[in-house]
Amino acid sequence: MSLDADLNRRQVLYWRLIARLFSREEQASLEQAGLAVVEDIGLPAALLDPQVSVDTIVQRFPDLAAEFDGLMKPETTDGERDSAAEVRRAALAAKLLLNVFDTGSGSVSATQLSRWQSDAGWLERALGQEPGSLRRGGRGAGSGPDGAGMGATLGELEGDLVGRMQLREVLADPKLAAQLTPSMSLIEQLLRDKSNLSGVALANAKSLIRRFVDEVAAVLRTQVERTAVGTVDRSVPPKRVYRNLDLDRTIWKNLTNWSPEDQKLYVDKLFYRHTASRTTPSRLIVVVDQSGSMLDSMVNCTILASIFAGLPKVDVHLIAYDTRAIDLTPWVHDPFEVLLRTKLGGGNDGPVAMAMARPKISEPRNTAMVWISDFYEFDRSQPLFDGITAVHGSGVKFIPVGSVTSSGQGIVNPWFRQRFKDLGTPVISGHISKLVFELKKFLA
Repeated sequence: MSLDADLNRRQVLYWRLIARLFSREEQASLEQAGLAVVEDIGLPAALLDPQVSVDTIVQRFPDLAAEFDGLMKPETTDGERDSAAEVRRAALAAKLLLNVFDTGSGSVSATQLSRWQSDAGWLERALGQEPGSLRRGGRGAGSGPDGAGMGATLGELEGDLVGRMQLREVLADPKLAAQLTPSMSLIEQLLRDKSNLSGVALANAKSLIRRFVDEVAAVLRTQVERTAVGTVDRSVPPKRVYRNLDLDRTIWKNLTNWSPEDQKLYVDKLFYRHTASRTTPSRLIVVVDQSGSMLDSMVNCTILASIFAGLPKVDVHLIAYDTRAIDLTPWVHDPFEVLLRTKLGGGNDGPVAMAMARPKISEPRNTAMVWISDFYEFDRSQPLFDGITAVHGSGVKFIPVGSVTSSGQGIVNPWFRQRFKDLGTPVISGHISKLVFELKKFLA
């Protein structure tokens, strides 16, 4: 097949994709041409049907699973590209894009949402990401600018689908509720509607929130544990167990006991490695803006606070606020309970939260205050910043956080952003690993 012919085939596939995305009406000529292309290159006709999920395609044709993985990752090739292979790639990519971006209209069932989430997962795999990593804040590897934009788009689509569900009816049916896949959009809807749920529906909602929290916690706990907190404390005698035995040092220190006649090294003293970490009691005060726009960061940081609360000699306090502040410290070890006690929405009144947080500072130089917000205040920007300046000036490590998600999407009040920069405490945004790094640096 000539290069021009393969180019025409790719154009047919992409024109058909564009036509279906912008108009749900089938165009007979494009449909027939598209069918001729996929059949001619040995791919199943089901690729052209948006009602057939990628899971179904892969179940019927297992060899295609490997082709979908990494399908849309950027490639650098020095030689001539295989035009026939490009047509095949175009057909598979068009299937992913059509299934994910053609979300239709009207009400959405739990089965439809679950199928869309699965197809979106295949698209993420095609982009070289873990399924869910672009849609769910902090749950996968960081992504570049292109991945961030795609993640925001997928998140918006998922949110729209969740919003179109008859969620209360779905939750009241255990079979339908079991088909739901926890996502940030779904959790937001559950948290907003939890006061209207009861009985079976409430129990299913709590189960979904718990599953989501546990999944995010597993990822964040791994990030926290990658680097040991603290430095080796040589004032503490090494524990004399086999795993701590310093074999090289033991041999070196006993070389004078080498017996040429016996050809043996006689060891009269064993040496062990120091493994105890020097830790001093540290206090983390985490203040979370619970307005709806900050949900992603609030979930991630609430879970992160619980992980740090489980470390030795770390005293964590948690405060949530909108126009009022609430001390959630008694539940800091259980982010699930914290989320159930939050009330999404409302405005921002930072000085109210600062008034609750400041009395918790007993040793400023051994305290970090993490403040998670978009910093859009109820005309009280200056009073809040004055309070922050006073806290920072006392020796507290102040860490302003605008957005900590895998996509890094979020808006921070420019007035605050500039003043934090001038204060030497720039706003953290982007992947949550940035906040993990800052907290571990403080604790070390």
